[in-house]
Amino acid sequence: MPDLNGKLYFLDGKTRTPSTYLDVGATFAPDFYSAAGLGQGFGFVAFHPDFAKNGTFYTTHVERGDALETEEPDLPEQPNTGYHGVLTEWKTDDPSAGTFRGTHREVLRFGFSGRIHNLQQIDFNPNARRGDADYGMLYIAVGDGGNGNVGANGGDPQNLAVPQGKILRIDPSGTNGVNGEYGVPADNPFLGEDGALGEIYAYGMRDPHRFSWDTRGSKRLFLAHIGEHEIESIHEIRPGDNLGWSEREGAFTFREDDRCHLYPLPEDDEKYGYNYPLAAYDHDPPADWDCRSDVGKAISGGYVYRGAKLPALRGKYLFGDIVNGRLFYTEESEMRRDPTGQDRAQIYELSAYTTSGEPVTMRDMAGDERVDLRIGADAEGEPYLLSKANGTVWKVVGTRGFAECRTGPARVGHATGADDWSPVTPGKWEFERGQVVLAEAGEARPGPRRPFEYAVLKKGPAFASARIDAEVRLDTPVSESNRDVIVVFGYRDDTHFYYAHLSSDNTIYPHNGIFLVNGADRVRIDRQWNANRSKGAPPAVTDTDWHDVRVRHCAGTGEIAVYVDGADRPVFTALDTALGSGRVGFGSFDNIGRLRDLTVRGTPAR
Repeated sequence: MPDLNGKLYFLDGKTRTPSTYLDVGATFAPDFYSAAGLGQGFGFVAFHPDFAKNGTFYTTHVERGDALETEEPDLPEQPNTGYHGVLTEWKTDDPSAGTFRGTHREVLRFGFSGRIHNLQQIDFNPNARRGDADYGMLYIAVGDGGNGNVGANGGDPQNLAVPQGKILRIDPSGTNGVNGEYGVPADNPFLGEDGALGEIYAYGMRDPHRFSWDTRGSKRLFLAHIGEHEIESIHEIRPGDNLGWSEREGAFTFREDDRCHLYPLPEDDEKYGYNYPLAAYDHDPPADWDCRSDVGKAISGGYVYRGAKLPALRGKYLFGDIVNGRLFYTEESEMRRDPTGQDRAQIYELSAYTTSGEPVTMRDMAGDERVDLRIGADAEGEPYLLSKANGTVWKVVGTRGFAECRTGPARVGHATGADDWSPVTPGKWEFERGQVVLAEAGEARPGPRRPFEYAVLKKGPAFASARIDAEVRLDTPVSESNRDVIVVFGYRDDTHFYYAHLSSDNTIYPHNGIFLVNGADRVRIDRQWNANRSKGAPPAVTDTDWHDVRVRHCAGTGEIAVYVDGADRPVFTALDTALGSGRVGFGSFDNIGRLRDLTVRGTPAR
């Protein structure tokens, strides 16, 4: 495992004890540079697929100091170069040894003007076999040096004459490269094109942070691309692809003269052939955010899980956010290339638990607000999480469903009579034919912003942990926008309760999610909301048919999950412990609808 400060550690899998395998920093002192963090230091290591026989591996690191005066980059450098990124080949005398002894040579040197977005991941395609054209070819993710949106026509990432903002592909055993220390593969997409570097495999990137191949499935190459203003994205990479930076950010038009907005794609966009995200999420900044500053989000790329020990994760592309440590996945089978940029795979959030079953966040585990999350896998494809904040590696050893607490032994059903319910405005309700009917739309009331009209179930006890099953219907015509019904739970009084908002709209903050009213205006607490630039939870109710709804609330842990129409995956999840117990209800903001076949199972509140 590489340490940014310069050491390559050998970690004994049985004792979990690290020892120094190689000190890269000391080898290149005093020019080795890692003081600033960010894109500096010892960045990555990649072992040749024949390492067990040839003992060859590669590293990247950053240099400054005398190196800037005595060394020249091999490929075009950026103006006012202040940092060198260096690719080095190492050959160990004994591949089975726990300490490096051998030789090294410099393969490639890059010049960057800024200290961020330098060399990122390097790796070999694990799907390639001896005899394949891709076998032994080294992929190099090269950032834009923090300078990618400077200059005409998209800056360096759009300039095929420079390496910055690209993924390169080289033959490290070849000799036809510019310095004779590497080769340029004959099947690279821009080889022989006037004014283009033959080393380029794909381009148009700001910070191509991490990439991985789907090794046991589709064999596709996926890249997690860190955006600037608002969009964090996942792309499939094929030879010659252009991600569009800095003309595009995700599937939006980026303009250097207006860093506070993103713009729709032009009508003739398809002629440019940009490679748009398979999945993306936005920064969802707070209302008072200074758009000229960094809101603090960046994608941490992972891989498609194809391992044997965690079947619940199989086929899912696992990734996260570097800064806040949130964990996500999307289904590989739903990750499709779309030239319009609009057909993106749904993103879902994963929760973390201790081995004893307690919910925990990566911030808790890292002991810091900034997690600096990384995701990796072992040779069997089993996942690991790492935090640069505290230098800890965790192995994922199991899975469980969200909000799987015991809900019982009390049960309440057959509650459709007027005596079973306490409405806010009784005259707006009807109780007939086994249905609880909100027949007249509610109106805004004084006090905190909260649902206008609802009825609370009086029958049975107040519940701590509970499972609510019912059928609901929205009677407001589909032609009207922003339709909704709500399911109330954890109800204490008129200004203290939770509710699940089931809406036909998912583009604005107060719709289609889980909310808390806690003596103040309702607050969204679910984890599917990321505005309409990417893709949040799909609309829960879009018609006037009956729909099955299940709400699970675990009072002890604060886990909340909402399911619709028998799906095995919740449409919304939340984690909140503000209100531990309360009653159940049904209603809406300003629409009409009805409920039937209600059953509540749970633990009576003390």
